[in-house]
Amino acid sequence: MSHYRSSGALLRKCLNFTTELGNHREEIFKSLFCSFLASQVLSFVSSTKIITRVYFIRMNNTSLNENNVKRFWHEFMPKSWICLKEKYTFLLFKKDLFAGITVGIVALPLAMAFAIASGVTPESGLYTAIIAGFLISLLGGSRHQIGGPTGAFVVIIYGIVQRQGYDGLVIATLIAAVILIAVGLSRLGKLIKYIPYPLVTGFTTGIAVIIFSSQVKDFLGLKMSHVPADFIPKWQAMLQALPSWDPATFCVAAGTLALIIVIRRFFPIIPWGIASITLSTAICWGLGLPVETILSRFGEIPRTLPAPGLPEFTISLPEWHTIIPDAITIAFLAGIESLLSAVVADGMAGTRHKSNCELVGQGIANIGSVFFGGIPATGAIARTATNIKTGGKTPVAGMIHALTIFFIILAFAPIVSKIPLPALSAVLVMVAWNMSELAHFRHLFKSSSGDVIILLSTFILTVLADLTAAVEVGMILAAFLFVKRMSEISKVTSVKLFLLDENDDSPEKDDPDSIWKKHVPPGVEVYEINGPFFFGVADSLKDVLANMELPPKVFILRMRKVPIIDASGMHALKEFYFKCKKEKTVLLLSGVRGNLLKKLRKFGLEELIGKDNILSHIDPALKRAGELVKRS
Repeated sequence: MSHYRSSGALLRKCLNFTTELGNHREEIFKSLFCSFLASQVLSFVSSTKIITRVYFIRMNNTSLNENNVKRFWHEFMPKSWICLKEKYTFLLFKKDLFAGITVGIVALPLAMAFAIASGVTPESGLYTAIIAGFLISLLGGSRHQIGGPTGAFVVIIYGIVQRQGYDGLVIATLIAAVILIAVGLSRLGKLIKYIPYPLVTGFTTGIAVIIFSSQVKDFLGLKMSHVPADFIPKWQAMLQALPSWDPATFCVAAGTLALIIVIRRFFPIIPWGIASITLSTAICWGLGLPVETILSRFGEIPRTLPAPGLPEFTISLPEWHTIIPDAITIAFLAGIESLLSAVVADGMAGTRHKSNCELVGQGIANIGSVFFGGIPATGAIARTATNIKTGGKTPVAGMIHALTIFFIILAFAPIVSKIPLPALSAVLVMVAWNMSELAHFRHLFKSSSGDVIILLSTFILTVLADLTAAVEVGMILAAFLFVKRMSEISKVTSVKLFLLDENDDSPEKDDPDSIWKKHVPPGVEVYEINGPFFFGVADSLKDVLANMELPPKVFILRMRKVPIIDASGMHALKEFYFKCKKEKTVLLLSGVRGNLLKKLRKFGLEELIGKDNILSHIDPALKRAGELVKRS
């Protein structure tokens, strides 16, 4: 991280590296394409209808289309610009100033603690809080978002740093930033609603367990030359080193944790992080306790920001196959955390964020972060909530929060360097407890077995494997669970004909197109598909004729309640047509109109089944069936 290059040398290096990729380029970007394609498939299955919006900014010979430019600018205009264009008064500035300073004081110890837990130096966390925190507020789509390093990134950053060093982290972060910007500009920010709650709870609780495990060494003062990265070997090594625990270190950590609990319980108005760290530092310095500090392990924290630049890239080509999944995970976490934080802020303040603008701002902020030696950043829910509770009204509060951290290290870097590491470990233990959401975790066991499977699978894989695998498996399980539930709703059912009496309270009673109110000719069987007709339901049509004692002369398949149909559903219709033809049964489709008719026509089913046998309503279908029965 200490070797920086000039912009010209960096550009030449990037060009040479791009040339060196050669034939590996296809494999590298194939992974990105497959992950993007998977998200699109999931969003397709989750929708009851597909609305495709295509926005073009057409360039004429001399000018752009003004309406499209205005629409684009309005959607991606940062909230900071909107707020400053409005009547930004001195009263609003005073509220933002107080909130920004408060949040900056809260964020200072957290930024260093998250950086140390991630396997990088504490100043990397401070640089991230300053640069990324400022840019997220300046360019984001939320009025109250506070950005910076968060606990959600600890696991993935630590793993990347252990495997590829800081160079690999920089590359993964830059790729993740490009993904975030691309997703935002593609207006896909609302895809966040397709992430199931059990999956988010599972990996969040898993991250909390890993953060807690990573702090046991510093909390107890264990003498360990090397701490394994994996969960089980780590605990085995720590248990073996347990006899080497340091009483002074443990007392400082336990005392800091007790102080945090007291402040949170009896003095909630006081920022517990900075208050507990300040008191612990003062006691350790006053009593001369022999505990490890930031200064003794990492050296003194610099007073200023480093010059912008990037470290030398020493990543080999085969390592790209592991970096790209890590980059996708970083983008995934950054998107989820930032948009969830924005939603929480909207609920607390009664505002409304712009998700696509927020993602673009997050991407630019992450690029800025690594250019100044930082780490990945995203929206921080707890700090955002603190901003709102202390009176923050506009993104100016978030920018002041970043400047507050900068001026603190500018003026007090030598004092900050004397913070004892056991005190920071106590702060992270409390952060892990807050992240665990044990009440929500336990409550999810009252839901369906499928949700419990997603919860436990994501949790166990996060702890024992890695976060990337946990998210991938969790999304796959969620997709399968969704398909199963949709298959239970979408069914091919036989319509039973009977007379309605006066006491019948069936919902079909008020349906003017109910088959119960129609005359069905003898030798005609009517079935209906209820719900989307996709691959999870298509198989149910195969055995319909086989289950009948005698095949009917005419088979009417009602499709009025089919909002979407995929290739599997259309293939099932094609196979069913041939089965009907084999049994000398005429197949009629009714309720086919609009987009559904276009799809059948494009697939060739209109030509195969016959244009006269695909009808828009049940009445002409029954009339057509009566004519066919008379002819036979």
